[in-house]
Amino acid sequence: MSRIGKKPVAVPAGTNVSVNTNTREVTVEKGKNKLAMTHRREVSVSWDEGAREIVCTIPENKAGDRATRAYWGLTRSLIQNMVAGVNVGYKKQLEVHGVGWNAQLKGPKLVLNVGYANPVEFTIPAGLNVAVERNVVTIEGIDKQAAGQFAAMLRATRKPEPYNGKGVRYAGEQIIRKEGKTVAGR
Repeated sequence: MSRIGKKPVAVPAGTNVSVNTNTREVTVEKGKNKLAMTHRREVSVSWDEGAREIVCTIPENKAGDRATRAYWGLTRSLIQNMVAGVNVGYKKQLEVHGVGWNAQLKGPKLVLNVGYANPVEFTIPAGLNVAVERNVVTIEGIDKQAAGQFAAMLRATRKPEPYNGKGVRYAGEQIIRKEGKTVAGR
């Protein structure tokens, strides 16, 4: 049994949920925030209006199948992320460390100057809000996957290096510093 999959997803008041069993689509909506997902056919999803919770189940004959149990837990986690996203949202912060290195917004693009000959430009995906204050880039959005993927792309531009600590890192990320080369004792 999947320990995560068998937990129901609690839905706060004011959040609308619709589950279409024919197309396997789950839609979560609150105000202008709306997310939709098509789940795997191995998992069935149902909406209980009275208890205000979403329940994911798998057939009894598939309970021994490892992949089906994995899809069960994955589906429940994705639905939980959708509910949290439309109600609270997700936020990622990145810090740019290095002498002369910076980040700036230019229209619908984010420009990073991180030690390359030319600045690196990123088009901001739809549904994400990006703000830059000094050398801190803040990414906000209702889709956890989109916010995390964009933050990972920015970090991959110039990963933090252990000798000088320069690079793009997540806020609060600890970089283990290494000691540089030393001359052998004379």
